[in-house]
Amino acid sequence: MSRFGTLFDFPKKLAALAEIEKEMAAPTFWDDPEAAKQTVQRLKAAKAIVEPVRKVVTDSDDLAAMLELLAEADDSEVRAELDGGLSALTKDVSHVELLTMLSGPNDARDCYFNIQAGTGGADACDWAQMLLRLYLRFFERNGFSVEELALKDGEEAGIQSCSLLVKGPYAFGSLSCEIGVHRLVRISPFSAQGKRETSFASVDVQPELEDIEIEIDWDQDVREDTYRASGKGGQHVNKTSSAVRLTHLATGLAAQCQNERSQHKNRGTARKMLMGRLFQAEQAKRDSELAKVYSEKGQIGWGNSIRSYFLYPEQRVKDARTAHTTSDTQGVLDGDIQAFIDAELRRRTAERHK
Repeated sequence: MSRFGTLFDFPKKLAALAEIEKEMAAPTFWDDPEAAKQTVQRLKAAKAIVEPVRKVVTDSDDLAAMLELLAEADDSEVRAELDGGLSALTKDVSHVELLTMLSGPNDARDCYFNIQAGTGGADACDWAQMLLRLYLRFFERNGFSVEELALKDGEEAGIQSCSLLVKGPYAFGSLSCEIGVHRLVRISPFSAQGKRETSFASVDVQPELEDIEIEIDWDQDVREDTYRASGKGGQHVNKTSSAVRLTHLATGLAAQCQNERSQHKNRGTARKMLMGRLFQAEQAKRDSELAKVYSEKGQIGWGNSIRSYFLYPEQRVKDARTAHTTSDTQGVLDGDIQAFIDAELRRRTAERHK
């Protein structure tokens, strides 16, 4: 416990969890639904740290008791249970160690998650849709909730872009590891000659910043465009100019939302997304590592990919930052990317401690 206590300041985490639970037990807790919702998010973030550590400590005690039993009398069933328990404990300890790497000021926050098709025409749009499916599977595996904010279909196939709001413990910290250009190499399903094609799509992530104010003159500093939403949403959404796109004139950063029937609600969500992007841009100026991540993202095309997905001629996925590689391409396309995220978290931690 002393090791994790030092890494997490575990007594403070326990005290914070107890305080949140006491606050939620008050009879007036749900009188302010918005404040209550934020408190529930704080509870989830606290439990995401406390419960894994508690489990490691409890399981360690149980395994120590098994060792004592074996010392008194060897038993094949107890030994088999001990071996299985040690294997599970090793994985749990590794998970807790990774949680210690999610210590940034915004890592515990929910986030805006964006995919943009790049170089490659219909193949790129199809690849962007494949990435969307990949990440939706990953969100499901991790118990994250997802809200679609905007989606633009490709002209021939797939999607040109999409924006999602992803909610869950340490969503931003985990998904920030996916920021960058993703490269796909395969036989194109859109080529009559069966040619090999290389397609690109980018992933961008910003923390949801409910409690951080950024000074913006919305009338002078930002251009607002309204348009009819595309894709799903029903007759009203598609036939009225309820979708909103905001562009920060000084930086060119933009955000858009189209999922609500109300233009007012879409504007509010787009403003929060834009503030998140502006905040992250400011952080990048002060944080050399984050600045490096964004400079590496660069143009959505050749020479800037963080990860390559090879479906032809060989089957493998390789991360350019960590060199982590797997031949289980189908598993990755079905959302099994935790190993890539873990490797990037370890790389970032090693970089910080150089």
